[in-house]
Amino acid sequence: MPSGPTEFVGRVVSNKMQKSVLVAVDRIKHIKKYRTSLRRTTKIMAHDEANECGIGDTVKIRLCRPLSKNKSYAVVDVLQKNRNLDLESFRGSFASSGVVAQEES
Repeated sequence: MPSGPTEFVGRVVSNKMQKSVLVAVDRIKHIKKYRTSLRRTTKIMAHDEANECGIGDTVKIRLCRPLSKNKSYAVVDVLQKNRNLDLESFRGSFASSGVVAQEES
């Protein structure tokens, strides 16, 4: 068994792969000598069987058997769906795909 925790809660930063998501897990590291704390982020590849996770969703992942070279975690539950839609990135995705926006006159 691993010596560290086997479950993490993080946010999805990429879902561009089939049945896989990239989850950013934040942790806080305390330094007693300097009486300060640092925020550290680890990106973990996780298996998403149903392809239900979107960018910005908060998910719970659990350690499982190695599924590939980089993927040893599986999505257990989607805790919160991302309801915010960034319009600038939404418009940018249309511009890069070749769809021309019509201007109102």
